[in-house]
Amino acid sequence: MAKFDLNDDSVVVIVGSGAGGGTLGTDLARAGIKTVILEAGARYETEDFVNDEWSSFMQLAWKDPRSTSGNWRVHKDFPGLPAWIVKAVGGSTIHWAGASLRFQEHEFRGRTTYGDVAGANLLDWPVTLAEMEPWYEKAEFRMGTTRTNGIPGLPGNNNYKVLEAGAKKLGYKEVHTGRMSINSQPRDGRGSCQQIGFCFQGCKSGAKWSTLVAEIPKGEATGNLEVRPESQAVKIEHDASGKATAVVYADKDGKLQRQKARVVAVACNSIESPRLLLNSASSMFPDGLANSSGQVGRNYMRHTTGSVYGIFEKPVHMFRGTTMAGIVQDEARHDTKRGFVAGYELETLSLGLPFMAAFLNPGAWGREFTSALDGYENMAGMWIVGEDMPQETNRITLDPALKDHLGMPVASVHFDDHPNDIAMRNHAYGQGRAIYEAVGAVRTFPTPPYPSTHNLGTNRMSEKARDGVVNKWGQTHDVKNLFISDGSQFTTGAAENPTLTIVALATRQAATIAGMMARNEI
Repeated sequence: MAKFDLNDDSVVVIVGSGAGGGTLGTDLARAGIKTVILEAGARYETEDFVNDEWSSFMQLAWKDPRSTSGNWRVHKDFPGLPAWIVKAVGGSTIHWAGASLRFQEHEFRGRTTYGDVAGANLLDWPVTLAEMEPWYEKAEFRMGTTRTNGIPGLPGNNNYKVLEAGAKKLGYKEVHTGRMSINSQPRDGRGSCQQIGFCFQGCKSGAKWSTLVAEIPKGEATGNLEVRPESQAVKIEHDASGKATAVVYADKDGKLQRQKARVVAVACNSIESPRLLLNSASSMFPDGLANSSGQVGRNYMRHTTGSVYGIFEKPVHMFRGTTMAGIVQDEARHDTKRGFVAGYELETLSLGLPFMAAFLNPGAWGREFTSALDGYENMAGMWIVGEDMPQETNRITLDPALKDHLGMPVASVHFDDHPNDIAMRNHAYGQGRAIYEAVGAVRTFPTPPYPSTHNLGTNRMSEKARDGVVNKWGQTHDVKNLFISDGSQFTTGAAENPTLTIVALATRQAATIAGMMARNEI
């Protein structure tokens, strides 16, 4: 394993090891570039994962304190846990379900397509689908995405079969077991999915793509990549010219270390990434690093989410098999006749009984709640993934009072649902219930949104520096050798799960950084 000196200022330092950071670090290492990944969490291997929801949550989740505000339901139900993400090597690619969908052409042109939506801070991406297509192809190949590159789809479990039957009765056409970065056949040295379930708890068979199992080991094998677990970044330093020069981090003993750098890339999720930039304020950057536009932390998106469950006369056993291998895509179109702009996906989702009890309707009790749990074995479930509207006031700021274990201000997450989000969610609730009722559900019910897993925006791409934080390459407008490499660079959220796009952007960014370094531009 490589080990680089703290004073080696020729290395690229990446903060975060998830879909963006882990992919970027691996590609840079394979290009011969010395790279250090700082990961705040510990390193767990496949054999360390546990098929138990609460035990796994305690092992993997980012449980550091945060504060929340706004009218979103998460603030009421989970005020200290606005996001359900991972603090471990591999980041949330350990937790993700594997759904890998390309954004649609119109979703890269949100402002042009949707027009002037009152209260929304819409902007077109500075990249197009045509520009992204070759990078999507590379991402799908490396991730082994089903229904691409001749890779067959995953089999449908009972949860999917119920969804498919109901959706087709309603006339939906785009219904299948999804494009999933979970091996449906042996590939890339990893076996095929064993249909164990517990996809959110870390894949015990190694079939699911994650940077932990499918990327980082390849980067480490080059001798050019060092991953430092339990190394939580505190701030990014810069010189008198404004160039990033080092990342200060706390090691596993809480001792501050300073890793010098030629290039810095921030890839620690859309809550922690702006928090790091804001905590890196200086006399040159009084409002936070790379924040001359005032857009760092703003335009936080989390997708318009919620779930619908149906209870049937006979057992479904939705928990058996892949958690999210099932999708209805017909509603992902832009069609204002439904009463809102943009669209949404409906995806199968099963939760174990412990999480179902927590998320069904937090704080609720009584016969209505307990009877739903009594029907658990007869239950089918789906999740809504819709494009929410970016709003400047939905933002990440530094809490004025609450500090973390290192004494640094924690992230405060403010989110208000936009009227378009509410209209979309209500429409999706109705369609989800109709799907289940079409195949004989004796009871259907929606659930409120869970803590956020798709955290987007907050360091968005923009053509003009005044409108965002980074350019089309993820390079910050203000600091030439500072990059953003996660979902926080998204200009809009689209209706699709974000991981494939994060990986495609990171692959593209790695080629860009390598070229710029070779030309001594950074």
